[in-house]
Amino acid sequence: MTGIGLDPQARDWPALRASFRWQVPARYNIAQACCGRWADDRSRFALYYEDQAGHTEAWTFWDVQQAANRLSNVLGAMGVMAGDRVAIILPQRPETGIAHMACYQMGAIVVPVSHLFGADALEYRLSHAGVRVAIIDEDGLEKLAAARQALPLLKHVIGVGAARESWVRPWANLLPLASSRYTPTDTAADDAAMIIYTSGTTGNPKGALMAQRTLLGNLPGFVSSHDFYPRRGDMFWSPADWAWTGGLFDALLPSWNFGQPLLGYRGRFDPEKAFWLMEKYGVRNSFLFPTALKMMLKAVPQPREAYDLGLRSIMSAGETVGEAVCHWAREALGVTVNEMYGQTEINYIVGNSAAVTPPKPGAMGRGYPGHQVDVLDDAGQPVAPGELGEICVQRSCDGVMDPVFMLGYWKDPQATAEKFIGGGIDDPQAWGRTGDLAKRDADGVLWYQGRSDDMFKSAGYRIGPGEIENCLVRHPAVANAAVIGEPDPLRGTVVKAFIVLAAGEHPSGELEASLQQHVRQYLAPYEYPKIIEFIDALPMTTTGKVQRRLLRQRGSTGVASPAGPGTQRP
Repeated sequence: MTGIGLDPQARDWPALRASFRWQVPARYNIAQACCGRWADDRSRFALYYEDQAGHTEAWTFWDVQQAANRLSNVLGAMGVMAGDRVAIILPQRPETGIAHMACYQMGAIVVPVSHLFGADALEYRLSHAGVRVAIIDEDGLEKLAAARQALPLLKHVIGVGAARESWVRPWANLLPLASSRYTPTDTAADDAAMIIYTSGTTGNPKGALMAQRTLLGNLPGFVSSHDFYPRRGDMFWSPADWAWTGGLFDALLPSWNFGQPLLGYRGRFDPEKAFWLMEKYGVRNSFLFPTALKMMLKAVPQPREAYDLGLRSIMSAGETVGEAVCHWAREALGVTVNEMYGQTEINYIVGNSAAVTPPKPGAMGRGYPGHQVDVLDDAGQPVAPGELGEICVQRSCDGVMDPVFMLGYWKDPQATAEKFIGGGIDDPQAWGRTGDLAKRDADGVLWYQGRSDDMFKSAGYRIGPGEIENCLVRHPAVANAAVIGEPDPLRGTVVKAFIVLAAGEHPSGELEASLQQHVRQYLAPYEYPKIIEFIDALPMTTTGKVQRRLLRQRGSTGVASPAGPGTQRP
């Protein structure tokens, strides 16, 4: 059994959903669920760690808890109290997980921030959240130094690893002096646990305030997408940054919630290194962005000929995976990719579970147990199968408030109210809006159609980028693709495709014509790209999503492609 009420013997979606009911306790703490309850077993491993230079470490839950207790005492001595904000600006490394556990058990609010951010992005998030203490390593120290004078509320900086400055208190010096005994704060399930900032595709990023119980809301989807995780011998790894929802709620926290080990790797993603890590550590479960899967496919088409792999489950999210990648995973890895959909504010709500029913390649899937999901029109009414609408999630399911929802946007009640239709955030009948569009087929399966602001009309037809991009990636010359609507004086808007070519391929007029004919062959005539631009790499967020906003800006400024001859207008 999974331990959260899902029936692993369920062989259809209605049976799986019927097997689950929310049981959210009044008092709940992420640190106790993910570490404290496992720490008595000193032989139970929590984390295997390796960095790009080959340095390795292994940590048990007992080790993590002891270090977290010391850090909680350090933070307490610095004046941190329940509700105070602590920024964790670290990549995948042991100190990251330790810091999360230390803050949660204090009732402090974690502000996870990517170490890849520049000084301005760092300053905005730390200032907006009112961060009191920041924990950072050498990767981000220079950028924090540039922003520090604009952060009067930031009282202390704890430096990890080689982070050494006169204004930094070294982790290695502080923790050994602190007691390893700590009495955790008794937190309510609805108490705030973290602020995760959205990507800010329109306006400034918004801080989604997450509750302690938010982790519980992610678990049914996590278990389902990994075909009834955990099973004996499971070992998790994902390259997803632990500063984001994908790294925290799709990898680190759910693995530890079940007392299972995971691999942390500090280094840039490399497809061949990914296979090497999977072999070395016996990885059986992974969350891989579609972009990562595409890179792995192109770099090592036949991985089991070169690596001894034991993969059992792969979840993918962020963009549509596509039929070509799904087929490769089945044939070359022996694993059916379970696509999943979620967003920071309402995560892990829709997806697939191959152990229950075979996924349709390229489909989002169905609402996971515990979540009432529908496709609604602008008036908040369900649309018919095959019609386009917005993905929405009801605030309650089966009469119980769904714990996956955020508490609201930090310091932004107006944006919180705009996130819901049919009531406020505390109304059981209200629907949380995602801003993402989908169609539901006759079987009840959802198909992603793009962000509402990515949709465009051409020749009177409403077009989304996802289906065209998936079609283009099936062409053997294409490594990756993104589609936008390009303003055109004659047609109003035309389809434009940005193409990243596979290794050994080169831009040419013949190739452009081949790509256009390829789309014509499989999709509607109005969907083929009238304009094609070859590009070295697509602009991506750190969570693996294509930044089409930047591509639209690129088109409007007329910047030529660095990798090809520019554009062709037929």
